[in-house]
Amino acid sequence: MEYDIQLKRIYAEPEADDGARVLVDRLWPRGKRRETLALNDWYRDASPSNGLRRDWHQDKISHAVFARRYRWEMADAEDCLLPLMRLARQGRLTLLSAARDLEQSHLPILREALLEALAEEDREADDTTPSSPPCYAASMTTEVGAGQRPDS
Repeated sequence: MEYDIQLKRIYAEPEADDGARVLVDRLWPRGKRRETLALNDWYRDASPSNGLRRDWHQDKISHAVFARRYRWEMADAEDCLLPLMRLARQGRLTLLSAARDLEQSHLPILREALLEALAEEDREADDTTPSSPPCYAASMTTEVGAGQRPDS
């Protein structure tokens, strides 16, 4: 299934086709009042930790190191993507940040992680192969018929 996840600066005007608008930053954007942003949510749990964000902004780490560590943080917090995944399944999801350069921010990494998690969940839902021997045995009896052995 295709998912529509857009990236925008929080300072851009809200548009009618934005879908669910979620601010994914640890810090509230300067000079913005909540009422003017048309937000569905301010979700900090999927944003980089303060330490990682600080190291990145102070040029202590490269973008590659930042991306790797950010992915580790998301993997450690297993359920941090679930609220965003739910919104993405309902229609367009617009992830918002105060970052000046969105392509060099955490948002593309987050979008990629979301799309991967959604694809994985879709694969698991499509997989009808029984996952355990008891399930497999139960499916064999229904296919072969009660009382018959599979090899007869």
